[in-house]
This record gives sequence, C-alpha cells and structure tokens, in this order.
Amino acid sequence: MMITRSILLSAALISGFVFTACAGAQPLDPTAPDAVVEYGGPEPLVIETGEGQSVTLTVELAETPQARQRGMMHRESLDPDAGMLFDFEVEQRVSIWMANTPLSLDLIYIRADGTIAKIAVGAVPFSRRSISSEVPVLSELGIDPGDTVRHALFANVAPAEEEPALEAPAEEAEPASEAEPAEPEPAEEGGR
Repeated sequence: MMITRSILLSAALISGFVFTACAGAQPLDPTAPDAVVEYGGPEPLVIETGEGQSVTLTVELAETPQARQRGMMHRESLDPDAGMLFDFEVEQRVSIWMANTPLSLDLIYIRADGTIAKIAVGAVPFSRRSISSEVPVLSELGIDPGDTVRHALFANVAPAEEEPALEAPAEEAEPASEAEPAEPEPAEEGGR
C-alpha cells in the first residue's frame, strides 16, 4: 500500500512538472529580436547578366516557415557579395515587407526557371508596405535587373563543361518607394 501511494504521488508530481513545463514552453516568435532561427547554407549562387557576365554571391537559404518569416529582420549589415534566397516551395504570388529590417534592399522575385520576374528597387527599411511579386514566383533575392539566377533551386545549373544558355532579359525594375499604395493581398510570409 505504501509503495502504491508512493508511485501515485510520484506520478502526480511528474505530471504536474510536465504540464507546467509544456504550458510555459510557448514557441518564440521568429520575428522577435532575440529569436534563434536556423537558415540553410551558406552556398554559392550565380547571377548571369544580360551581357553574359557572371557574378557569384554567397547566400543563406530561408527554407522553413520560421526562416522565411524572419528573413533579414534585425540585421544591421549585409556583405556586398552576400544575400538571402527565400524558397517558397511552389510558384505562387508572394508579398514581402521590410518590418524590423534596418537595411534597404532590392527585392528580386524569381520564377521557377531562374529568370527574374520583377525587381523592386530600394525597399524602404522598417516599412510595413506590402511589395507583391504580382506574378507566381518560386523565390526572392536582392540583385541587379536584367540578370538570370543560376542555382540548384531553379534546376538550371549547367555542368561545368557546357556553356549555359542566356535567358531573356528581365522586365523593367519597379521602384519600391514608400509612396506606392499597399497591395490588397496579405503577405504569404510575414517578413523579409
């Protein structure tokens, strides 16, 4: 009888500790300044210009919902040959904002074949204005207009012995000024 009471008391105490721990262990908002969010990479990404020149960047990959939501929030600097490649997993219309992002960035929306669909130049730091891709895209990255992005995500990386074919030039760049009206659609992912 004493052993049974002891076991029941121990089970009740353990259950209470587990319940208390679970109730207090709420997931941390990935956009919070002190949140720890894991990104993929870094790995190389090649941009081919309309003039046939290549530029290689080192990019982090935002592949999870938490990484896409956090994006580049709270970052004070970005190396000139670095960036973040957002993988939206399927082609879809997406919107991005610059909330909690102190950097001005060019937002490049990229189709599944690696061609650039839209460029929003000079997105305003800390802005909550939604910047839409306007067309279905697979990814987003900051680069110059008229370029093609070559990366495994787009399945357009040519073997080293072949010359990669150049893609058609991108559409004209659209300024991302604060004066533009916000897009009516909600952002698929919260942040940049």
